[in-house]
Order: sequence, then structure tokens, then C-alpha cells
Amino acid sequence: MQTQAHTQKAPVYFTSIRCKMNDSLLDKMARLLDAAGLAKIDFLEKFVAIKIHFGEPGNLSYLRAGFARVLVDKIAALGGRPFLTDCNTLYVGRRNNALVHLDAAAENGFTWETAHCRNIIADGIKGTDDIEVPVPGGVFCKTARIGRAVMDADVFVSLTHFKGHEGTGMGGAIKNIGMGCGSRAGKMLMHNDGKPVVTAACRGCGLCVRYCNERALTVGPDGKALIDTARCVGCGRCVGVCNFHAIDNFSASSNEALSCKMAEYARAVTAGRPQFHVTVVNQVSPFCDCHGDNDAAIVPDIGIFASTDAVALDQACIDAVNAAPAIPDSIMTERGAFKKAPAENDHFSLVHPTTDWRVQLAHAERIGLGTRDYEVLQCG
Repeated sequence: MQTQAHTQKAPVYFTSIRCKMNDSLLDKMARLLDAAGLAKIDFLEKFVAIKIHFGEPGNLSYLRAGFARVLVDKIAALGGRPFLTDCNTLYVGRRNNALVHLDAAAENGFTWETAHCRNIIADGIKGTDDIEVPVPGGVFCKTARIGRAVMDADVFVSLTHFKGHEGTGMGGAIKNIGMGCGSRAGKMLMHNDGKPVVTAACRGCGLCVRYCNERALTVGPDGKALIDTARCVGCGRCVGVCNFHAIDNFSASSNEALSCKMAEYARAVTAGRPQFHVTVVNQVSPFCDCHGDNDAAIVPDIGIFASTDAVALDQACIDAVNAAPAIPDSIMTERGAFKKAPAENDHFSLVHPTTDWRVQLAHAERIGLGTRDYEVLQCG
């Protein structure tokens, strides 16, 4: 195995999705954690927040509890006190308060028996248990509202499912940390620059009305959806739930601001304490796991990546996804992926043309969250 010696690049460790007989992917993940230096962190008697997305019930692309169990068992064996955590959502669903959120986690398989640790909703019952923390180098946010349990931990670890996202282009470690650790107030502060618009494609089905947590959407006399921009917080949920692609955010600056704020929140979460990040690139769905459903994967399963640098990790993952072939009969066919030479495809930009996933990485590097310059170190 290669080492980091004689290089300035951030090491990103990788194991492929392929498994030989009698060697499971979870076994490979355990070896990956060892190679990536998890044991170099002092976990002894430390509280360890493992940030994960429990998955909206109905969605089947979220990470299974087995991945969490491998990480939990490793940390516990090193003397740590791990817990799985996430913050409540802004939008209507099964995760917008701690009671239903914990029910959703259990329904999706995250229990003591399966994950070997407890689940804690970081911002409390109603999403109001947060703490204001500084953002080192913050441009858009000088402080961030973070779920208190996340900040109470001594060590921070992220376990991320890599996928597309309708507001930021991609959802990787930065999004899992920045958006995921923001309390409901924090999420609102990140989202509130963007205001979606209804296009002529609207059929007045009312699905967006059902999912708007702010009651900002109605169906007007003409049978089209109407957005009250005074109420709208720009969370983008309506964009994702519309079956007819009739709601969009045409303000690139708003999506860029969201991506930058998200990176700044991730900086606030990780600053000043040990951190470690694991990302699983499988079932790469075009949309976020926050939806109560999931579309077909856009590329074949790739593998698991790990690093102490969240920016390098996301860059390695997006590069791996863009190097992979698009899957026919997925949204990639609708987006014209097979009309171009494979080298010309930027998969998430095709899926979400009004977003630019590069923004979050560039801004994260600018404010000191990490580096986009990496090298991949293969693990067996």
C-alpha cells in the first residue's frame, strides 16, 4: 500500500464494491478504516458523533445500518462512545421532529441490535436545541446554528451516501455535515436566499402544497401552483417533489449561496476537533435521500472512500462518478447522457443543469475546510 510520504496531496483511501467469496463489503470497509488511520484518533472515553442520514421512509437508497455498525464497532473497540446522529428537517415528512425521526430511523433498520449504538437527534424534539458557533473564515455566515448534540461530541465522524441533489448538484460529505448538522433554524438560514418559481409545465396536482412546511404554496384559480415568497424559505423541497419538473430555481446565485453556506456550516462543525469521513458510493440516485422515494441509480456501484479531509473526499467521489458509465433506462437517458461522448459527461450537471456542484468544493477549499488536491490509495 502507498503512503502519504513525499506528497502534499490529501490521501483518500478506497476499496471497490467487488468482493471475493467469503469476503464481504463490510469486511473490506473494516480494512479500509484501518488503512485510512481511524485508530490514530484518540477515542478513549470520548463522545463520538457519527453523522448519518437515516433515510426518509419509502426511500431505499439510504445507507444500510451494517455500514454504521462497522464504524461503531471500530470506534467502540478504541474506547470511544459513539452515537448516530442527524438533525430534524425543515419540510413535512417523517423526520421533522425527534419523535417521528427516531421512528423513521428504527423503521429503516437503525436500532441497537443492528448498529450497536444509540440514535440521538442532535437538535432536540422540535429542532430548537441548537448552539451558535463561529464559522472560521466565513463569508456568508459568521456563525452557524448547529444541533447541540453534534457540538457536545469530542470527535466528529461522517458516514455519507453519495448521490445527486436538486439544490447543490451533489450530496456528499460536505452536504451531510453542513446541511445535516444545521438545526432547523440553521437550515432556514442556509436556504433563505433561494426562491423557487413555478413554470408553465405546472399541472396543478397540488403535491408541492402537501410537502411545503411553510404553507407558502397554494393552487390558484387558474389551476397552477402559486408561491408566497414572503413565506417561502427556499428549502427546495417543492423542486424535488414535483413530478413534472414545473418548479425550479433559475437564480444561479441563490444555488451558489446555498452551496457556500453549506460549506461554511461544515467548517463550523469540524473546526478544532478530530474528524474522520467515510463515503459509500453505491445506489447513486439523482436526488437526495430526503425524499420518500428514490429514482434508479445513474451509474454502477463504485465502492467506499475514506479520508480525514472532507473536501478531498467529495472531489474523489465526484471524479469517480463522472468517470463511470451512465446507466441506460435511468434519468440519464432523459437528460441526453448517451448523445455525448463519455468523456464529455458531467453526470450531476446533466441531472441538475441549474446547479454547479463545483461551488461547494471551491468555497470549502477557500475557507480552509480541506483541499481538492488528492491521491487515491487503493485498499484490498
